Amino acid sequence: MSIPDIVARGACAAVVALALACGGEARSASPQQAGAPGSIAATAARAEFTVETVTVRLPLELPAQLYVEHDAAVVARSPGTIDSLFAELGDRVSAGQMLARLESAEQEIALASAEAAYENFGRAAARARVLTKSGGATSADSEQVEFQLRQSEIARRKARRDLELTRITAPFDGVVTARLARPRRFVSVGDTLFRVTEPSPLFARIRVPEASARGLHLGDAAVVVDPSAGRVPATIVHAAPIIDAASGTRELVLRIDGTHPNLLAGSSVVVQVGHEARRAISVPREAIAADGYVVVVENGRSTLRSVTIGRDLEGGTVEVLSGLSPGEHLARPGR
Repeated sequence: MSIPDIVARGACAAVVALALACGGEARSASPQQAGAPGSIAATAARAEFTVETVTVRLPLELPAQLYVEHDAAVVARSPGTIDSLFAELGDRVSAGQMLARLESAEQEIALASAEAAYENFGRAAARARVLTKSGGATSADSEQVEFQLRQSEIARRKARRDLELTRITAPFDGVVTARLARPRRFVSVGDTLFRVTEPSPLFARIRVPEASARGLHLGDAAVVVDPSAGRVPATIVHAAPIIDAASGTRELVLRIDGTHPNLLAGSSVVVQVGHEARRAISVPREAIAADGYVVVVENGRSTLRSVTIGRDLEGGTVEVLSGLSPGEHLARPGR
């Protein structure tokens, strides 16, 4: 039996040369011997499998990023120096809970002055009302005192508001995901001091091609795939009422069912939703070696070739994304 031409590198050439010198036949090299799959042609192996194409209905896979509805930056609403901090990165906080406080001595003094003025004008207004009824004061005098009382009430409300603005509070229940405030640092109006994010529920927004979007409805189940959390169930909760003409897609929003500690807002995930019929190249899983190569048999010769596999299909077969063509014949890989 003739020995086929061998194209190899390094150790492969030595192996074949040794086989010829001993008067035996060259065997198909393993990927370690060949240096790289597909780099050696050896004597024929017996073809046991055929590469086929099948029609499969697989979920549509789309990339997405997880987010939450309530995620806000907490900013300074009044200029001043930070006097105290009451929250740290990672702390759970409740709506209205104080996160920090600015120096407030001036605001407290202003409020005390406004409160005293309001009380004084209140007493003056009460006397004016009595005098007006008895004829001891004119209506004009009474109206003037009543106007001063209203002005003092507005000043008191403003002083209370100014004092309230020195207290930095959480806008809703959540977790402190950023802490930029520093003790004794002066801040201006609008400076970001904290970021508060609610941990759940998590959402994902996807854009589905028009042909697939027609079969999806509110309440349909979906799956979110994350490397750390695995496969997590989700539900379609919002859907755009139109197809975007520019992209030919429909926007859908999914809500993650339940809570999952390994899923974090901002994570990149893959959403599996609906089903899409398409043609796929399939081979039996046993035709693919653990190292990701196959033995292709052609014209009495066998060649190692690397392949990229996808999902598991029915009947013990697997989808081949690249490396093989329909109709090719494969031998069982060596152990």
